[in-house]
Amino acid sequence: MLSSILIIYTGGTIGMKTDPATGALVPFDFRGIYDEFPAIRSLQVRIDVQSLTPVIDSSNVTPALWLHLAELIRDNYARYDGFVVLHGTDTMSYTASALSFLLENLAKPVVFTGSQIPIGVLRTDGRENLITAIEIAAAHDAEGPLVPEVSLYFQNRLFRANRTVKQSAEEFAAFRSYNYPALAEVGVNITFHRDYIHRPAHADAELRVAAALDDRVLVIRLFPGLREQVLRAMLSIEGLRAVVLETYGAGNAPTAPEFIRTVREAVARGLLVMNVTQCSGGRVAMELYETGRQLQEAGVICGHDITTEAAVAKLMYVLGQNLPAERTQRLLRHALRGEFTDAGIA
Repeated sequence: MLSSILIIYTGGTIGMKTDPATGALVPFDFRGIYDEFPAIRSLQVRIDVQSLTPVIDSSNVTPALWLHLAELIRDNYARYDGFVVLHGTDTMSYTASALSFLLENLAKPVVFTGSQIPIGVLRTDGRENLITAIEIAAAHDAEGPLVPEVSLYFQNRLFRANRTVKQSAEEFAAFRSYNYPALAEVGVNITFHRDYIHRPAHADAELRVAAALDDRVLVIRLFPGLREQVLRAMLSIEGLRAVVLETYGAGNAPTAPEFIRTVREAVARGLLVMNVTQCSGGRVAMELYETGRQLQEAGVICGHDITTEAAVAKLMYVLGQNLPAERTQRLLRHALRGEFTDAGIA
């Protein structure tokens, strides 16, 4: 039987094509995908397409869109073997990370991809990204789908979605996963690294979609010269519930008494503060240095090697469940979808 794939086009560079009459770039109608790319027929995959109306630039993505995408997948889950989400590159890692949390009990592939050059331009990277994403979403063996999690495919590599960051505005290899290996590598053949792919504990469990996200989250990047009054003002924003604190190196921050006092007071008021490193690779280990230990003693949550994008999405997801404080803390301190390496409490 043919695998069935639903392509969800949200917008972004991959979906642009030159209008022959005006020369301007206009959205491509992916419903004509077989006419545009006849070679796709050789994949032996049945493809349907849904496009957002209107399509959006990824710079305009909001948590409301994340919920909408999750609901689209839920409503079509029984009809398709896998899903390909076409998305602009600028915020793709945020959206893909959010979907990894929102789709609870996921047992089918959801592959995000896009391109750096519009699909209507001759040397586009979008053609290969799209065709391979479809092939990966449809890949299965006797045990079921080969990649039953939310992933991101770009330039010959498939990554766990909530481990990715956009690392270049110009290179075709726009995305990296610094702290987790690729799930698959693509050359003449597609090599799946099965030991790194998440498998659902119960493949027959019903897919659930989280009902809400709480976007009262702030990212604060530390830098030399950050004034106490500025930090205090940000941590005192009315209604704020959580902060991703981007620290130096292995989770280090100033040891100035006023800095630690400001953070400690914010945590005591109930604000959740997650420590994430500014470095592209590596992890937070607050127990290594005195600066990190003081944050740990102040009640700051260790982010281990989570990305800022995944930390933001996870905080919104967990806070959206409105759970008791102890349960919320427990969820934040443990890996839920493989978003960080060390699942131990710190």
